Parts: sequence; structure tokens; C-alpha cells
Amino acid sequence: MNWFKKDPLQIITFNSYGTETHFYMRGRALEDETINLEQKGLFGLFINSWKRFETDEIKHTALKISLPNGVILKTETDDHGYFKVDEQVDGLGELINNEGWLNFEVSYDDVNIKRTIQNSNRFPGELLVTSSQANFGVISDIDDTIIHTGVVSTLKWKVLLNSIFKSAASRIPLEGAADFYHKLHRGKTGENANPIFYVSHSPWNLYRYLEFFLKQNAFPKGPILLRSFKDIFKKKSGDQPQKHKEIVNILKTYPKLKFILIGDSGEYDADIYIEIAKTFPNQVAAIYLRSVKHKKKMLRVKALFEAYRQTPVLLVESSAQAITHARAYGFIK
Repeated sequence: MNWFKKDPLQIITFNSYGTETHFYMRGRALEDETINLEQKGLFGLFINSWKRFETDEIKHTALKISLPNGVILKTETDDHGYFKVDEQVDGLGELINNEGWLNFEVSYDDVNIKRTIQNSNRFPGELLVTSSQANFGVISDIDDTIIHTGVVSTLKWKVLLNSIFKSAASRIPLEGAADFYHKLHRGKTGENANPIFYVSHSPWNLYRYLEFFLKQNAFPKGPILLRSFKDIFKKKSGDQPQKHKEIVNILKTYPKLKFILIGDSGEYDADIYIEIAKTFPNQVAAIYLRSVKHKKKMLRVKALFEAYRQTPVLLVESSAQAITHARAYGFIK
């Protein structure tokens, strides 16, 4: 065995979103440390978690993005291996499937790389261009909104244990959540293609973990928007949370589309959603907040909405309750 042999290279593309003329996507270039998302056993799960955060980034390296129509876009990784492409490109609407997804490939474009590259230097990516069949969009939190995390536990100890010592395959979604999201995705006709965006305070290191969880539990596919681990400890006074910035960017990208915002009552989703609804009064169709088992937090959230009448708001006890409300407002069939 060669203990000094380096891991092969990979490129992780994060499902993102754009328009018929706007290509916007992100990803990260890393060494492939073969993380098993179905890993069992405490020691193996701990090693997996270590690999997610102790990453070997491929820094300041040229990449190219190849679109199906032959267009080539160029970018470069930063000092943490991340990259972003944000360009105006005509004709993207002609490349999407009936659900609005555009498939493309990313590859290393640096002649100095001599390392082994997985997949023959062809890494798939997908970007969502909102379908003409969409009546509205959905922006959903992840933690304690569709997956049990324990975000209201003392010192967040349940979040830590769940993230490190549970595999994505063993995590349990909140009852009925996937069915509710599919109903929203299909809309009031049952044949719509309403986009679903998943937004979380979690770091990008957990992207594949969360992507696997959503797929494993049959949630509708959608962009997953997280944040850089290095930024978690760099929040400046007065800065908006990254989740707030991501939601604003989505609304600005699709100014003619209304959105349903879904979150939980455990942290600050209520504050973020109210502020966004006040800033974009014509784009927020409804707000759903899952109730949490924490009396003080629930009292705070209820007080926030006591004098708020601008947008339909429901504090959700169950997915069945949310489905009834959504059907009454004509969001679903």
C-alpha cells in the first residue's frame, strides 16, 4: 500500500438556479476522500464528519463549464476551492428539460495538473431555469422544517450529535413533509413545475449529505443554498444572515414570481420572513412556520405575528394542517 499516494481530484457542483439569459452556479474543487453517505457505525460516521470539514481544496485552479450548445464558460477556484459563475448567456431556455433543469459539465482546465482526475475530468452539474409552467416558487428552510435536527436543544447539542453521528440515510424527515412539497411543486393543476429552493444556515461541507437526504426521502429536486464554513464565525455587526441574502437574490432573479416561504419557529425564520415580506410585498404569497417544542420561542414567534396581516401566515403543527391551508388558498390541487 502506498501511504503517500494522494487522493484523486473531484469537482462538486452545487445545484443552483438562473434564467433563460442568466447562468449562475457555484461549486467546489476538492480531493475525493470517498465519503460513504450510507456509512454505519459511530467510528465510521465520525471519520466521515472529519473528512467533510478537514477538506483538501484545489486552490486557484482554472475550470471550464461546457454547455450542451457548445458554449464554454471559464472560472477559477478561490483560496478555499470554491468557484462561482455569474454570467449573461443567451439561449439557456432552449437547453432545459420539461422541469426546467439545464445539464452541463465542469472540468479542470489547468495544464499543470498531473494528478488523477475522477470521471475522466467530466463532472456533471445542473441549473434550474424556472419553467413556464410555474405559478409560484417555494423557498424552504431545512433544519427542523423538513429534517429533525434539534436546533432548539440546549447549546445545540442535538444538532451536533445528529450531524456527526447519524448518516444521511438514517435521518428521519418530518412526517408528511415530502408529500406536502410534491403537492406544492405540482400546484393547483397537478401538472405545474413550481420550483423548490432549499436554504439553510448549514455550511457547504454538508451539501452532499443534505442532497442525499432529500433524494433518499423523495423530496422534489431543487437548488440547495448553504454558506461557507469560514463565514460562520465572521458575521459583522449589522450584516444580514446569509439565508436572508440568498432569499432576496432568488426573489430578485424572478421578480414576476410569487413565493411561499416555509421555515420553523425555533430560530429566526420568522424575523427573516417578515422582513422579506415587507420588502417584497407583491412576491410573498404565504408563510408557513413549523411549531417547535419550546414554549418561550413559540410565544416570541406568535407575538411577532399578532399585528401582522400583510401575508397569510400559518404556524404549522402538522403537514396535514399545511396541506389543508394551501388547498384552501388555491396553491395546490
